[in-house]
Amino acid sequence: MPKILFLTTSHSYDDDRIFYHQAKTLRAQGFEVKICSLYADYKGVIEGIEVEAYSVLSESIETKMETFRKVCYLFEPDTIICSEPLAVVAVKRYVKERKVSCIYDVTEWYPAMSMLEVYPYPSKLFHAVKFFLIQLYAGFLSTHFIFGETTKKFPLAYLFWFKKQMILPYYPDPGYIKESIKTLQPDTLTLCYTGMISEDKGIGNFFKAVDNVRKKLPGLNLTILLVGATRKESDELYFSKLLSQYAFEGIEIVKPVPFEHFTETFAKADICFDLREFNFENHHSLPIKLFYFMGAGKPVIYSNLKGIREHMGSLTFGHLADPGNAGQISDIIISYIENPELYNIHASNARKEFMNRYNWKMISDSFVDFVKKAIDKN
Repeated sequence: MPKILFLTTSHSYDDDRIFYHQAKTLRAQGFEVKICSLYADYKGVIEGIEVEAYSVLSESIETKMETFRKVCYLFEPDTIICSEPLAVVAVKRYVKERKVSCIYDVTEWYPAMSMLEVYPYPSKLFHAVKFFLIQLYAGFLSTHFIFGETTKKFPLAYLFWFKKQMILPYYPDPGYIKESIKTLQPDTLTLCYTGMISEDKGIGNFFKAVDNVRKKLPGLNLTILLVGATRKESDELYFSKLLSQYAFEGIEIVKPVPFEHFTETFAKADICFDLREFNFENHHSLPIKLFYFMGAGKPVIYSNLKGIREHMGSLTFGHLADPGNAGQISDIIISYIENPELYNIHASNARKEFMNRYNWKMISDSFVDFVKKAIDKN
């Protein structure tokens, strides 16, 4: 049976895209699958998938590359799927010697803003150019491309147009989604924010919009549900300041849970939000959580991102808004309260569109076929 090796530096071995969707699907199709991650230590077999992971993110680049090379030569894969440029570069010799395919699965901006924020000016510009050139080199070495979204095709898809490529969105498998369509209760509303709690991801915009609703409808029994956590000390300080500034009553904070139980954490939410700031990286992203909200049957209010518009057009299950316009967002929230029928339509549309168009089962066969063709080219 063909062997598939997944290599990733910054994603965990049980990453939802890599493990729960791609790897499990290939394993179910009879492939022998292995995942090597540099994020955390683990060795074992999970649901028939071999995992060999190491906690070496803080080690040198050569140590990371040597880790990948050792795993690769011992496993002897027929095709390698890499999530970052470093992995692609690490296995270039194996790919050339064995004449196997190297698929670069592009799901993140490279360089990401988070990679550059640690550098002061003017060295930030130097490192941006350096990382960009590394990305181009990985594109040159790769034999195939998978893009998580259309907006992330630039520049690799255009510079290396002659290489086989596909778009593989972040659609979840329905088996991991708990449907929880709500019916609005009079004078009661639960608003939900999930993910990283930070200024960039829009927690401040969310709080400001909620505060506007509170002022416009003082008699509303308003509950705030936060599912997530801060990652940096600066985010923790920012979040603490917001909690003090707004002093919300009825706020519940739920820590991150295992992937399989994510949709259960916001089951009681009426409306789900993502009001991340407008910047180049955010604007050209297609937020993964959107599809989990859809699958659960939740109307959404999202930042009006180019990535969403290009992939989905206008939403039939929610609204795209200016994340900094708290007045506009609060009016949208209130429109649901005043028109429960609109809320019911959007909740129904969310679940219906997920099941008919935006779930993993709709695209998994094309992914398997792409991998098979990558192997057969040899």
